[in-house]
Amino acid sequence: MEKTEWFKKAAQSILDMDDEAAKKIAHEAVAAGMDPLDMINKGFTEGIRRMGDLFDREEIFLPGLLIASEAMTAAVEILEAALPADKQQQKLAVIVIGTVEGDIHDIGKGIIATMLRVHGYEVHDLGRDVPVEKFIEKIVEVKADVVGSSAMMTTTQIGQKKLEEALVEAGLRDKVKTMVGGAVGSDAWAQKIGADFFGETPHDTIEKLGKILS
Repeated sequence: MEKTEWFKKAAQSILDMDDEAAKKIAHEAVAAGMDPLDMINKGFTEGIRRMGDLFDREEIFLPGLLIASEAMTAAVEILEAALPADKQQQKLAVIVIGTVEGDIHDIGKGIIATMLRVHGYEVHDLGRDVPVEKFIEKIVEVKADVVGSSAMMTTTQIGQKKLEEALVEAGLRDKVKTMVGGAVGSDAWAQKIGADFFGETPHDTIEKLGKILS
């Protein structure tokens, strides 16, 4: 089978949201001598990118995107295990992410965290209802490059502003990029509080993050 056919099959397994097919293709590709990095970057990643586009256009919904992300993760684990240590992909950046204190909404932030992982980022997800102090502690602990905060309500959105202020106070603001998300967020809000950008959708977040880190 030609390389392009391997890549098409890999991408299609993600579009089909079929984790068993994705794992089977990953195993078969390794056995056939395919380059695991090529399979990840030109096959499975293309599938998840297209799923992200479909989600942005509301042609698929959150459960489908989550299932596709899980299939992607399972396939990537198989392929990465087949790589020698010196060829393991370097993580693009280290990200700390969480939903701000007082806010228990977790689904949107969770899917962003998953999509960031499958795109090559090291993600530390703090969960929901996260105090500013916990964000700061984790940023220092893992030497984060980026911190992302989510807020779904106007009553909790102030937590994103408090995080920006805490980063300045801790002397960390010039060491990390900051991204904000959530249903009540906007580009204007990000600019107002001094964040680097607002991520409206998973695709939008990944695209903006790639640009700002480059």
